Amino acid sequence: MSAIRLLVLGAVRLHGRAHGYQIRNDLESWGAHEWSNAKPGSIYHALKQMAKQGLLIAHEVAPSTAGGPPRTEYEVTEHGNEKYFSLLRSALSAHEADQDVLAAGIGFAVDLPRQEALALLRQRLAGLESWRTEVVRYYDPEQGPEKIGHIGEVMGLWVHNSESEAVWTRGLIGRIEGGAYTFAGEEGASPFEGVLVPEDPEAQD
Repeated sequence: MSAIRLLVLGAVRLHGRAHGYQIRNDLESWGAHEWSNAKPGSIYHALKQMAKQGLLIAHEVAPSTAGGPPRTEYEVTEHGNEKYFSLLRSALSAHEADQDVLAAGIGFAVDLPRQEALALLRQRLAGLESWRTEVVRYYDPEQGPEKIGHIGEVMGLWVHNSESEAVWTRGLIGRIEGGAYTFAGEEGASPFEGVLVPEDPEAQD
């Protein structure tokens, strides 16, 4: 699973309709170009590909007051919305998901009801714990990696990663259980208040 599709679909949904520059600006403001493949070329490519696949509708709109050709604004279709939530749920629940996919999922977790987000994160935690149990069938962390040769370093890395990710996931679950953040359907400030970058009216796609 690639993070770019989840990131782009999620960013377009936040605006309702958005052009490529807005999406790029949002994702760069979140640092996504540093921790994922959300580079400018990838963003524009993803927008065009998902429009071809029926996940987005492309609207040609008038050029900005600065002149230039008409730009394209994108809107998520019903099919795109279904795909978005499928990707989001997978990103939050899959213990084997790459870090950029997990990060994208965390970034949009508030689009789900609180209890559903918690259930998905608990599923991820169970997967991490099960994975560690499987690894230590062949590798004893107490004895260290030398016991089985240098490949033991690989297994040691797996155990370390599963344990550290489990600690982080438990912490996140605890914060969400304690009422942190605003999730879908809850009263209060918008979940993404202060997150979106103001649009530059002169910007071109």
